[in-house]
Amino acid sequence: MNRKGAIGALLDIYEQAISDLKNVIKSIPDNALTKIIDETANEDCKSLQTILSHVVRSGYIYAINIQSLKEHTISKPEKVFRLTIADYLEDLTNVFEYTENVFRAFTDDELEEYNDALKIKTGWGQSYDIEQLTEHAIVHILRHKRQIEKIIHNKSK
Repeated sequence: MNRKGAIGALLDIYEQAISDLKNVIKSIPDNALTKIIDETANEDCKSLQTILSHVVRSGYIYAINIQSLKEHTISKPEKVFRLTIADYLEDLTNVFEYTENVFRAFTDDELEEYNDALKIKTGWGQSYDIEQLTEHAIVHILRHKRQIEKIIHNKSK
């Protein structure tokens, strides 16, 4: 991790966030994935499995939203529920590699967009430029890493 330029910096930080999440989850036993840990109405937060599936799918969607600025016929992936931590570790690696490949089509000068009409419209109604959406993707990983760390900590009590 020591890429050049603004895109390189974003990718380095994103890769580090994903690596940190992978380090947190790698020792979770597979049988813990499907246990309901929160009776919340939010389907993405009921178990470690639903959290990780949400994180993986969201990572692809962020990258696809960026990619759609240059290619317009990209379908978004379905959420996939894995039964092993090893599969999620591989998925997280693949999300980063996909994102890294998407950024090959862009230059540092394309990261910021001041014209709202040219920003990326997300499924939740926000508009972002490439830099903002990538920063959102990074923080999304960090927030769910924190969530999982709290779950692990509470289980060890």
